[in-house]
Amino acid sequence: MQYLLFGGGGFIGSAVADQLLADGHALRIFELPRVEPYRRFGSSESVEWITGDFQNVSDLRRAIDGVDAVLHLVSTTLPKGSNEDPVYDVNTNVISTIHMLNTMVQTNVKRLIFISSGGTVYGVPHAIPIPEDHPTNPEVSYGITKLMIEKYLYLYNRLHGLEPIILRVANPYGERQRAGTGQGAVAAFIRRALAGEPIEIWGDGSVARDYIYISDVACACALALQYRGTKMIFNISSGVGTSLTDLVTAIGTIIQKPLQVRHLPGRSFDVPVSVLDYSLAKQELDWSPKVGLLDGLRRTITWASNESQHRWRGGF
Repeated sequence: MQYLLFGGGGFIGSAVADQLLADGHALRIFELPRVEPYRRFGSSESVEWITGDFQNVSDLRRAIDGVDAVLHLVSTTLPKGSNEDPVYDVNTNVISTIHMLNTMVQTNVKRLIFISSGGTVYGVPHAIPIPEDHPTNPEVSYGITKLMIEKYLYLYNRLHGLEPIILRVANPYGERQRAGTGQGAVAAFIRRALAGEPIEIWGDGSVARDYIYISDVACACALALQYRGTKMIFNISSGVGTSLTDLVTAIGTIIQKPLQVRHLPGRSFDVPVSVLDYSLAKQELDWSPKVGLLDGLRRTITWASNESQHRWRGGF
């Protein structure tokens, strides 16, 4: 099968690409013109690396034409900054995705995997762990746009027979996560820890998140491509909550050095606890997380240590 990965050179996208290549699939990876391939591909790996603008309809048509399925891994914003310019968030993410969906209809490509945000679409939880049918009241524009896209996927399924699968991924971490862009607490904390700098925590450190290792996310994407059941939305998570304080403690234990912590004022959009229930994915996709937090942190720290001498260039 040939799969198209929009944003296949980024943190999540590159892990998904490696998983699909290991499974023997051919890939077309769509990235921005400034993004170089994240690694050298082997002669036995079928990879077509193309560049373009996700907001350009002609580029979308060139990318989608002839593939068997699409994986939508693009986001132009991050949760912490998305409230600053919601118009940009909607224009670059929602509108562009609608153009992508229209192009899929025109080219008769039915299958789509969309990476949504399990960490933001639900908002303040009414129950822990959070199931897929929990109310959705995002506290940030990032979560609202992800939810808008989910609704359009449902609409295009009803109107045009598209076959979307939505993966509400919790808080992914691991190799190739960018520390300097606010992409995740794990990457930021590890970078500061290795550099001997104080780790900055917003609030008192009690905020708890559901950290899921990147290889488990990639596995979920691969399984979702093969799924032919009736469910559309799946939480992808560890099912375990870890506070920021406990995360710092775990990192310090692994690198075996005391870590300094600087507490900053809490942020209004940070929900106190977010832990997802992945039982539906286990039932329908036969998926469950394989890498525990300490093991995943060790792998991530090893990678970050090796990469500390040069800057990794990522995707969207």
